[in-house]
Amino acid sequence: MNNASPSPLPHPIVALVTDRNLAGGPDALVKAVEQAVENGVNLVQLREKDLPDALQLELARRLRAVTNGKALLFINDSVSIAEASGADGVQLTEVSRSIVSARARAARPVLIGRSVHGVDAAREAAAQGADLLVVGTVYDSPTHPGQPPAGVGLIGWCAQAGVPVVGIGGITPENAGAVMQAGASGVAVISAVLGSGALADAASRLAEAVGSAAVAS
Repeated sequence: MNNASPSPLPHPIVALVTDRNLAGGPDALVKAVEQAVENGVNLVQLREKDLPDALQLELARRLRAVTNGKALLFINDSVSIAEASGADGVQLTEVSRSIVSARARAARPVLIGRSVHGVDAAREAAAQGADLLVVGTVYDSPTHPGQPPAGVGLIGWCAQAGVPVVGIGGITPENAGAVMQAGASGVAVISAVLGSGALADAASRLAEAVGSAAVAS
């Protein structure tokens, strides 16, 4: 087994979660990710749950090509696709396999993130050795309609678990600072960049807001 350390997490984290339908298809998504990375995004999570594994792997390899050396690439819920594509990490859902199990399945060191929606889940993930917690939904989000927002208070509580916390859900350049001030190590967005209509500008403004808040804190 390769015992080399996984890539370190950036700080602050400016993450983009993919949605190929919002971007206009796989080709448009790859171009969008490339633009976003050139304008401050430093972590990309491939999250295309309805794609068959073979197509996910193809897309993951394309995203690895445009993120390599520029941004970390996480794959949603699949250790095998992460390894085959050369990704840096795996992002587990709150109800998927344990972090211990995911790490045991990996033939090389990878970062393991866990998406959580409450303090107990955050503590459990930290105890299992999570490298990253994605916490939400923070604000009203078009990608999670009907899910009540938890607010920034949840960020602070989850951050006490001692693992870097990334807020997600309805985050924009305008409210990203409040998420950081609540104790987050970064933010993750979907529509704020992919649905902005001015992708490069949106990514740049988000990165600037996160960076300014990180310096201030």
